[in-house]
Amino acid sequence: KAYQLPPALRGVPRSGAADTIVPLLNGLDHVALLRSHFTAGQVVPGTIAVEAERVAPGHIIQRSPFARVVLSATGEAQLSGVAGLFRAAGFTCEFQAGETAVLWSKLAFLAPFALVSTAADMNKEQFFADPEWRARLESAVREACAVAAGEGAPLDASKILATLAALPGPMRSSMQKDVAAGRTPELDAIGGAIVRAGARHAVPVPVIQGLVATIGARAAASR
Repeated sequence: KAYQLPPALRGVPRSGAADTIVPLLNGLDHVALLRSHFTAGQVVPGTIAVEAERVAPGHIIQRSPFARVVLSATGEAQLSGVAGLFRAAGFTCEFQAGETAVLWSKLAFLAPFALVSTAADMNKEQFFADPEWRARLESAVREACAVAAGEGAPLDASKILATLAALPGPMRSSMQKDVAAGRTPELDAIGGAIVRAGARHAVPVPVIQGLVATIGARAAASR
């Protein structure tokens, strides 16, 4: 989880750990943190899209019918073999140009889904069937895309909404599961990152801010 990265890094040497480091964490801030610990060239940003959860130590269940990895094209030369291993294991794996676009493509998709599913405490099918929550989802996607454009990563909100509509009905976000179980959610890394970026570019994100506040209150009450 994103909030576990700073203490985890204390146990990793700054040199000799690896030639290339590919973080698949949610959010944006982890890339700068990793590059401050290692070097800019060592860190190749990437993202993963999958619904999976650990049900016991060493026992992880993949619940989604897909597992997609996207890697920044800056690492294609040294990671082509790794990408082949992912594909051989059944993953979709591709390289994309522009690490900012790689990170925002995931965040603008993930954040609305995670925030709405958690605030509503509904799975995808349920909140899509509820006009109020679906409207919040659509607004959150548009807000996230507006902030992404300010960051230099223009995205198509209609394509993101179509992808969300095609997700399996029973799908739930890991944030929703964490709050329900009384665990710390990645609220700051996912929602907070958009709020902070929106402030940098003077892009209002009232729906996302409201969802973050609702979830923060619920998470505090559940612990």
